[in-house]
Amino acid sequence: MGQQPSPEADPTATVDFQEVQQRPEFTELKRRHRSFVFPMAAAFLIWYFLYVLLADYAHGFMSIKVLGNINVGLVLGLLQFVSTFAITMWYVSYANKKLDPIASGIRQDLESADRPQAGETH
Repeated sequence: MGQQPSPEADPTATVDFQEVQQRPEFTELKRRHRSFVFPMAAAFLIWYFLYVLLADYAHGFMSIKVLGNINVGLVLGLLQFVSTFAITMWYVSYANKKLDPIASGIRQDLESADRPQAGETH
């Protein structure tokens, strides 16, 4: 049979996750994350379903020629990809500036609280 890891080997063994979730920093991290993700997800889903509905019910509009054989439907379809990459880049930038500093602070607090202080033994 496999040997169970000791609590000392598992850095999460001594972390009270419910207590961490109650901290103001964690609450702020969740608030900032949700304030970006939920509106952005809603906006993207609306944009996506608008495209699907136009493709299904607005054949005349989607067939309008823009340039040569390129029509509105093709342009809007390609813009789906563009918007996906743009949202991803925007989120990465947002996370780097607004989320990662808070998350790093929480992690450092947890890691320093888990380490024995000078002269302490486990």
